[in-house]
Parts: sequence; structure tokens; C-alpha cells
Amino acid sequence: MASGKSHSSQKTNLGSEKLKTFFINHLNRIYFAKAHLVNWLPQLKDEVYFNDLQLAIRETVEDVEKQMARMELIYELLDAQISKGSINGLTGLVDDAFEAIREQSGEAELRDMSIIFYLQNIESVEMASFQVLQMAAVKLKNKQVKQLLKENYDEAKADRTLLLLIAAKYITQ
Repeated sequence: MASGKSHSSQKTNLGSEKLKTFFINHLNRIYFAKAHLVNWLPQLKDEVYFNDLQLAIRETVEDVEKQMARMELIYELLDAQISKGSINGLTGLVDDAFEAIREQSGEAELRDMSIIFYLQNIESVEMASFQVLQMAAVKLKNKQVKQLLKENYDEAKADRTLLLLIAAKYITQ
């Protein structure tokens, strides 16, 4: 740092309105990435080679829909509107993932491994996002919002674990 001062021991002092704006903007990014994912995943479900992956995709779609419903409740609890805003980062990740998956169209096993690989990445980003928003919810002093985010985090983690188990099963066969 140019000033030589360490900021590691300083607390973040965000006013509640600034924090709420940050929170809603990032919730929007996750919400629209999930909406984007829900539009793409059903297209893959019937084309996958691994039977376990078909079931995992179906479960992931159901979980994402539940997560989105929880997020809609969070918007209500915070008296906020869902707004598209800048969402290119996470939806771009989804688009890139599906482009890479399409590149493997001639190789069923590789395509399924690509699906698992990119869904793992997407779930990891969502988990990290939900964790940061849970911390922000503490500062917003809203236990219900924090709990809804924890449920979304736990579901994303379970989906990620399921995908990892499926990958391990097919790679080690």
C-alpha cells in the first residue's frame, strides 16, 4: 500500500442503505444467473449419457427454482424490487459453460464430464456469493434473510457434492 497503513484491523463501516444497495445488486446478479441456468438445464437433461447426471440435472433445476423462490421472498422482506442491472458476469459464466458443453457434442462421455465440470464451477460461485450475502444480512439485522441465504447455500453445496460424486463414479469406472 502506498500510505504504508494497514487496513486489516479496520472494520467495514457501511451505512445500512449502502449495504442494502450492495446486497440487492449482488442478489440480482445471482438471481438472474439462476434464471438463466434454469432456462438452459432442461435442454441438456434428455441429452446426457450418464443416467445419474440426468437425475442430478432434474434435481438441480428443482433446487434452483426453490432457491429463486427464497430469493423472491428476500426481495419482499427487504422491500426491494428484482432488477436486471449488470448481470453479464454470472450469466456470461453460464453462457461460456454451455458453449464449452456444445463443443463436446460428438463425445457423449466428454460432454457429460463438461456438464459436471461447469455445473461444479457455477455452484461454487453461487456458494461463495451466498456466504458473503449471509455476512451482509447479519449487518442488515435480518435473521430471516440470513436463514433463507443459508438454505440456498446448503442446497448449492449439496448439488455440488452430488455432481462431484457422479464425476468420481464415472471417472474411476
